[in-house]
Amino acid sequence: MELALQQAQLAPLIGEVPVGAVLVHNHDVIAAGHNYREVSQDPTAHAEMIVIRKAAKRLRTWRLTDTILYVTLEPCPMCAGAIMQARIARLVFGAWDPKAGACGSIVDIPSERRFNHRVQVTGGLLEQESRELLQTFFRTKRGTFSESDSPPKPAS
Repeated sequence: MELALQQAQLAPLIGEVPVGAVLVHNHDVIAAGHNYREVSQDPTAHAEMIVIRKAAKRLRTWRLTDTILYVTLEPCPMCAGAIMQARIARLVFGAWDPKAGACGSIVDIPSERRFNHRVQVTGGLLEQESRELLQTFFRTKRGTFSESDSPPKPAS
């Protein structure tokens, strides 16, 4: 997760929201990246999508079984779907996302029993550090701070 945080710290240097991701296979990092939506003007260029594409190319398969994805922010519906389609075994994320989170905040796509693949999900790892990166970025970008920039944990 610390490597995902390092990736997230690189994103603001190019004007991107600080979300980083790392994919691990057999204890080896096989892909790392961060958001590229602004630079590429590609709405699908989320950190998770970048990493999934890199890993599939490296392993020469779209089936990323036996992998763990670490990401600093709870994945959105698009990324949660891609994680399931890629057959990623486990997802670990930092901050919860009450505005677009699809792994427990707004919806919980990975736990939907009607899908044929299950992803083990752990949220809140290095949550404070992940949240602080986002808060600092938005404070700097907007010149103000709002409590809505702070993703809270979902209600239990």
